[in-house]
Amino acid sequence: MPESTQAAAAPMSREDVLELVRTQLADILEISTDAIAESSSFADDLNADSLALIELVEALEEELASTVPGFRIDDDDLEDLRTVRDAVDYVTAKLEAA
Repeated sequence: MPESTQAAAAPMSREDVLELVRTQLADILEISTDAIAESSSFADDLNADSLALIELVEALEEELASTVPGFRIDDDDLEDLRTVRDAVDYVTAKLEAA
């Protein structure tokens, strides 16, 4: 099996999900990934507004659709995601359940 196929088929680790969330957030908020800790609050620490969170959700859904077809973050669950850790835990749990 080609190496690229193996990598695509391998499940994402929690660390991979954290890195993905940090990278996407850094791009959306135009800040360094170094400024984003797992314990960072979207609103209090990162000054991310609801539009930035929607952009994050869309970016994660697009990125993870190749790993889990039809991957979605439910709108009702979005209000429970207050920190980077919340988002990582949520995405990791959805990936494990798939």
